Amino acid sequence: MHDKPVYQFVFLRHGESVGNAQSRWQGQSDYPLTEKGRAQAAALGRRWKSEGVQFDLAITSTLMRAKETADIVCSALKVKVETDDIWLERAIGEMEGLTTEEVRQKPKPPYVTPYDSVGGDGEGDWALYLRAGQALHGLLKRTAGSYLIVSHGGLLNQLMNAITGVAPHADPSGVRFRFENTAFARVIYFPYQHRWNIDTVNDRAHLQSLK
Repeated sequence: MHDKPVYQFVFLRHGESVGNAQSRWQGQSDYPLTEKGRAQAAALGRRWKSEGVQFDLAITSTLMRAKETADIVCSALKVKVETDDIWLERAIGEMEGLTTEEVRQKPKPPYVTPYDSVGGDGEGDWALYLRAGQALHGLLKRTAGSYLIVSHGGLLNQLMNAITGVAPHADPSGVRFRFENTAFARVIYFPYQHRWNIDTVNDRAHLQSLK
């Protein structure tokens, strides 16, 4: 059994960013972590170190909030970090950087399909789903092993949809996977059976130590 390749993936959302703290729709705008966000990442690094968690490689979005999270966690675990733009957050066009209140005041189309772009020229659900699928496909072209991926709530949701085979719904309804700041999902893939095991979603036990 043990000589068959197995992939272990941990999909981690970044720590609290300045944009999160200001209730902004960040998209691909670049906000650094807050002090709280750094403390969240450090707490996760300590937790994983005490649990003996190991990764062969970490891959992070190039946005500051994700990269900083990856660097903090991975320096505790002595893991090499690669950056890749495919893990960027959803592009949300003219809504980038607006507060939730400002977005709410914008006129909304009467009905939205998954093929429509968001915020003028941003990525609609289908575009994001396809990018998440491509990111997943890229991971599976790598050697089987244990990988940490540090990314963003929007993209990670579509990634989980791609894994579970849930296509985007119209008029943003459907399934949501919860990823709080520095919460993670752990999934295991057995290529010789094409079986995915979803081990944990929105695991954030390390945040208890910050209360």
